[in-house]
Amino acid sequence: MGPGKHGEMPFLDHLEELRWRILWSLLALVIAVGLTFYFLFTNDDFIITFLAKPILPYLKDGKLTVFHPAAGFRIIMNLSLIIGTILASPVIVWHLWGFLSPALYKHEKKVVIPILMMAVLLFLAGCALSWFVILPLTLKVFAGIQSESLQPMIGFSEYFGFAMGMTVALGVAFELPTVILLLSLLGIVTPSMLHRFRRFAMVGSIVLGAFITPGQDPMSLLLMAGPLYALYELSVVLSSVVFRWKRRREAAALETAD
Repeated sequence: MGPGKHGEMPFLDHLEELRWRILWSLLALVIAVGLTFYFLFTNDDFIITFLAKPILPYLKDGKLTVFHPAAGFRIIMNLSLIIGTILASPVIVWHLWGFLSPALYKHEKKVVIPILMMAVLLFLAGCALSWFVILPLTLKVFAGIQSESLQPMIGFSEYFGFAMGMTVALGVAFELPTVILLLSLLGIVTPSMLHRFRRFAMVGSIVLGAFITPGQDPMSLLLMAGPLYALYELSVVLSSVVFRWKRRREAAALETAD
């Protein structure tokens, strides 16, 4: 942490600034959630149809079952919280950056901004892969192993929880390069360490892919395990770049000291 405005401000001024930034962030979150709820509540047919689209081909009557009078309201409320948080995240990140950036060196600021952008893009990429590729394949496998003597009666709340849980989980899994990059910057992880664990990463990707895409469909397993292992390889590359960058900075600092 470098010298800056925060290093000169009294402790109580720090707390006051932090309090106001938290209040503005909460206000942005409340407004975003409220506007999202209003939009979803007034367009509930469109939203529910969109969410149910991946599973509709596997339902005999083409409709999901509702087991509680408030099921639709709870789903819209949960969606409002998720989408509202995403919409308010730029304001929240901006206030967080405004509080922390004065205490950072210039070279640290140059590193933090790309990392934040990479984290957002990777999370969205993971969610998109899950919703448009992995989820439909998983539902297809589940539908294929059901007995003809059974009539599936799937609740919308249960399906929504399953689909959203898988989507968010894969979005979080796609943050692996960001985590490795941060650990490399802190010196906790090195490229040589990642090279030694490469075989375990490959096995782990296959196991995790088999867990997320159950069944014996090799294409589903490949579509899941492939991107997961590719993320590990990307992490190795990023760690190597960070390692060489730190070596150059250390060498430059030694030359300056001499």
